[in-house]
Amino acid sequence: MNFSVSTIAIILGAVLFVALILVTLVRKSSRPVASNHETSKKPVDVPAPLPVDPPVSQVPVTQVSTFEVQVPEKNEPSAQVSKGFGKSQGSLTSAFRALFAREQLDDDAWQDLEDTLIMADMGVRAAGEIVATLKSKVRSQAVTDANTLFELARTELTQIVDAGLDRTLKTNRHEDAPAVVLTVGVNGTGKTTTTGKIAKLLVSQNKEVLLGAADTFRAAAADQLVTWADRVGAIVVRGAEGSDPAAVAFEAVAAGYDQEVDVVLIDTAGRLHTKQGLMDELGKVFRVASKRGPIDEVLLVIDATTGQNGLNQAKVFSEVVPVTGVVLSKLDGTAKGGIVVAVQQELGVPVKLVGLGEGADDLAVFNPSEFVAGLLA
Repeated sequence: MNFSVSTIAIILGAVLFVALILVTLVRKSSRPVASNHETSKKPVDVPAPLPVDPPVSQVPVTQVSTFEVQVPEKNEPSAQVSKGFGKSQGSLTSAFRALFAREQLDDDAWQDLEDTLIMADMGVRAAGEIVATLKSKVRSQAVTDANTLFELARTELTQIVDAGLDRTLKTNRHEDAPAVVLTVGVNGTGKTTTTGKIAKLLVSQNKEVLLGAADTFRAAAADQLVTWADRVGAIVVRGAEGSDPAAVAFEAVAAGYDQEVDVVLIDTAGRLHTKQGLMDELGKVFRVASKRGPIDEVLLVIDATTGQNGLNQAKVFSEVVPVTGVVLSKLDGTAKGGIVVAVQQELGVPVKLVGLGEGADDLAVFNPSEFVAGLLA
């Protein structure tokens, strides 16, 4: 059979085309299937990754369960203070009412008021200032109405209690570091309980809190702090019983940095202010803890029922560590609420918190006007 040149060319072209198709099919069939780790050109829904555990600190940290804390929309400190100052209120209110009910405010009447204020632990200096100011204004303004006199006394007492002191509790986290708070005080002042209550107060403000159990001399103190942490939702750093409290304080601050918490609260062992060796140990705790980062607050816890003895304690502690604020515990259990004024005048530092009962919520941020309203209801 004879073919023309053009016919042969067409047949060859068809053969080449078929061959090209066959080669392509063979290559596709021999290509490996893509693994699951390769990226597909077609968009797919990728399941969310499982949560990753936070890095574990190298310090002995006890992680406790957390729970959501309901933050009240509006606090009612006035009601809380009014309830807490029951004993103090009766003492001072009756004293002022009795004075202003007299027909004549002679020197004996004013002296009786000054004596009452001193017995309420107001302090000689503060009591004298209050009486002198009231006496001067009563005479200059010719005030005779008992209710007006009472309101005048409330105003003057509020100004003296306020004293223009900064009562800000420095517990806001810094840009790259937690706020560090050290609580100090003698045995029996309720220091560990107060530390737990402060933790609860801070957690209610949506702050992440780490507690340092630097009271290593009393095993129950560390256990108590763990209980508080479990109750409010926090982290605890504790050491073995009898271990160096300064080392525990340092590790607590370091853990606060590592875990990026907002506040580190360090509970120290109760100190007898008359024992120099113990006070030197407290100074060491402060210095060692400060090496990891600055300490923002040193809160001195004073039992309000101890009166002038509490003032003596405060003076000694302020010589060992730089006290920045005072917490008056058990203020509900005494008729001597005037210690607030005496402490501030003697130390030159503000009362920042007051304990008004045994409950977890019975710790109030100190407000001078509300305090006086509670004393002079």
